[in-house]
Amino acid sequence: MEKVVSVIINTKNEEKNIARCLESVQKQNYPQDQIEIIVVDNDSTDRTKEIAGKHTRLIFNYGPERSAQKNFGVGRSGGQYFIHLDADMELSGGVILECVKKIENDGEIVALNIPEIVVGKKFFSRARKFERSFYNNTVIDGVRFIKKNKFLAIGGFDEDMHACEDWDLTKRIKKTGKIDTIRAPLFHNEVEFNLKRYLKKKKYYSGNMDVYIEKWGKDDQDVKKQFGIYYRFFGVFLENGKWKRLVAHPILAAGMYFLRFWVGVNFLLRDNG
Repeated sequence: MEKVVSVIINTKNEEKNIARCLESVQKQNYPQDQIEIIVVDNDSTDRTKEIAGKHTRLIFNYGPERSAQKNFGVGRSGGQYFIHLDADMELSGGVILECVKKIENDGEIVALNIPEIVVGKKFFSRARKFERSFYNNTVIDGVRFIKKNKFLAIGGFDEDMHACEDWDLTKRIKKTGKIDTIRAPLFHNEVEFNLKRYLKKKKYYSGNMDVYIEKWGKDDQDVKKQFGIYYRFFGVFLENGKWKRLVAHPILAAGMYFLRFWVGVNFLLRDNG
């Protein structure tokens, strides 16, 4: 018998994205009667809820940040497993089926990473796609498909965090079992790249990153990698033979490092923002 999978989607003014996200869930090659879609909206003032209502009846209003939204959604879910998505994400057709098969075939697995592909045709969009491809299944990644009972056992997302909450969850849940990854990707529509908008978003999240760092300590091995200059600028792009891709795509690599530099500056100046 197929297991029920709950899809938790947090939204706020996502009328441009939510339909594509929900349609991708409804195109999964997994029995639709075993998929439960839950949208948790944070006081949208556009047509997000109206559009979502064409795809699911399970629409709730809750906030203030995505950690609280996701916890609320899981609390209302009926699935044995859940996958959490942002509204600007779309699943490739086989994600849920592959996740269920992998987790069912290995009783030690408690959560799964899903490879993420950034969508966009402009140069910096392609540079972001190139950058993001190096992070899959590293400490820069975060689990998305999770056993609900394990999630509840560790208390869900830390609601004091609206940045790095996925890293925090991953660190805590991997203490309860094994984390693995699948091959089928999801697509992240970050909109055609705009440097000002991108850095504004990064600045907003940078202001809350200290909550995560203070929780785990600066000497934590994952924290050292996630925020250390060497790993974030070199190690993650060089390990396991990945350096060959840098050599093969020097122009994209240059664009990627340009973006990484300004994100790093944003982080260092976060207390002055």
